[in-house]
Amino acid sequence: MTLAAVLERAKELGANERQRSRLARAWLSGGELATVAATMREKLSRRVLAALPEFELDLARAARVASIHPGADDATRLLIELADGATVETVLLPRNALCVSSQIGCAVGCRFCKTGEGGLARNLEVDEILVQVVLARRVRAVDRVVFMGMGEPAHNLGNVLATIERLGQDGEFAHKRLVFSTVGDGRVFERLNEARVRPALALSLHSADDAKRAELLPRAPRVPVRELVELADAYARAVTWPVLYQWTLLDGVNDSDADLEGAIELLSGRRGILNVIGWNAVEGFPFRRTPRERAIAWVRALKRAGVLATLRDSAGQDVDGGCGQLRSRRLAETAG
Repeated sequence: MTLAAVLERAKELGANERQRSRLARAWLSGGELATVAATMREKLSRRVLAALPEFELDLARAARVASIHPGADDATRLLIELADGATVETVLLPRNALCVSSQIGCAVGCRFCKTGEGGLARNLEVDEILVQVVLARRVRAVDRVVFMGMGEPAHNLGNVLATIERLGQDGEFAHKRLVFSTVGDGRVFERLNEARVRPALALSLHSADDAKRAELLPRAPRVPVRELVELADAYARAVTWPVLYQWTLLDGVNDSDADLEGAIELLSGRRGILNVIGWNAVEGFPFRRTPRERAIAWVRALKRAGVLATLRDSAGQDVDGGCGQLRSRRLAETAG
């Protein structure tokens, strides 16, 4: 039974709108539905109270934590097994942030990402995304959710936006603490502007050159990168918080002086921050991590040119932290 079905059943049993919202909030907090019964100002009916253990069991069937992998950098990677046996990755990041997955696999096929290597298996349902937050909150506090895990959120747009709405309303997350990450798709900007809960936006660039970007993101929509930045900038100005532009540095691929100049020209005057990211190395992939000294020089040059920028190390380097690595290892172990 999904959360929506649980709340509908609670309504049939006499729970009013306020009470149903409290029940949803209790589950999304990582707690148990029964724990809110004693704190509700308006008492739940006996029929609803009697049904709480059944509701709890139904929601618990959505997923379980298959394994936990703490990292030395305060990142903890969770491998979560869904009801059908499929697995997804969820990462507890420093400063109470959580990275969730929206698909099993990915169709974009970014050449430096393990998730895209095997293609797309299926989309995640709303409850399968929400339960990642629930299970993570049972490990430690979470007050920011980024949709940057396995999958391309734009390819599961309806379910991702429904998840964001639930988190922004019943989950009580500040809207700017919910981050929708995408490689770029024209439909995304239209739907985000119409959404009841409008999240912060993260746009994966990785290059300012359309041809090079197409090589790195072979199945991303062929929208010129300048057009994507224009759309993202307009959205940022509408919601009043900046875009998080993403650029994963790959040694000798997209970290040259010319690449840096392209980034400066593309992002000057934009309402956004460029996250310069150290690549999380994947065994067997034909890339190298840009030396840290070079990455630091990049960020300093960006700042001197007036582009807000930060250097972000990929979390979980010591626990196969790159997106898709844990799932791939689990699949290999199962096959063996």
